Amino acid sequence: MSWTVVTLLALWALIRAGGLELGSFLTQLMTVTPYGAALAALTALLLTRRNRPAALVAATACVVLAACVAPRLTSEDQPAASGPLLRVLTVNLFGRADDASVVDLVRREAVDVFTALELTPEQAERLDAAGLAELLPHRVLQAAPGAIGSGIYAKRPLTELPDLFTPIGHNMPAAGLTLPGGAAVEIVAVHPNPPLGRMEAEWDAALRGLPAPAATGPMRVLAGDFNASIDHRAFRELLERGYVDAAAQVGKGLTPTWPNFRTMPPIIAIDHVLADERMAVRRVEIVDVPGTDHRGVLAELRLP
Repeated sequence: MSWTVVTLLALWALIRAGGLELGSFLTQLMTVTPYGAALAALTALLLTRRNRPAALVAATACVVLAACVAPRLTSEDQPAASGPLLRVLTVNLFGRADDASVVDLVRREAVDVFTALELTPEQAERLDAAGLAELLPHRVLQAAPGAIGSGIYAKRPLTELPDLFTPIGHNMPAAGLTLPGGAAVEIVAVHPNPPLGRMEAEWDAALRGLPAPAATGPMRVLAGDFNASIDHRAFRELLERGYVDAAAQVGKGLTPTWPNFRTMPPIIAIDHVLADERMAVRRVEIVDVPGTDHRGVLAELRLP
């Protein structure tokens, strides 16, 4: 039994370190890799006296898994940036987030851009009635029943970018805006389907299909519910195209965002703000929003 557990932990470490996950089960398993590191440490401790070879293998798996997740606990040096500040908020509303709480959050944090996922037509109307229309009057909305709808709200005028990329999964609007001083930014509200069963291939294609940062011209920010964590190969490959995960940049990359129920605390981090790597991440807050099963992510980004 000891060797069975240790072998599975060793395989977990090998798959995570090598980015070898295939299929829905292994893809979902990668999401809880931080807990795998803790499990490997506990296993090594329990086996130290009665099966030292197995304990050594478990300890090795622990070191490998810990090396994969530990960097998200420390702040990274940021690029020099003295341009305008952009405050981005993303929340999966679940179609029933508390409207007053969302609007209060936008007001309190002086949010410039808000990407709303699982945005229903009814919730869009309620948010405006609660005061969002005055705070963020410009919007590109693709509201829809159920989990499909999404939208982008902003303080400044938005230009819809329907040809920026081809969304796969839920609605994923893209829009451009110009900040004070003339800096241009493009925003994408991200929400692929989760990698469950046959949707795993579609989820992978959706992440691969997201636009990379432009070499010249406007900078890009991807914000939303990615149904993915940094422990997924497809998500890391997206980052390698020129993005940084804002929360990981400030040492909050392991702060979980889902599922956020009263009876169950969140356990995995699948909601993100990805910024062009030339931007400086000044601050990130993971925020509770009553009524939804996701926590929101607020990121302050400084443009170069």
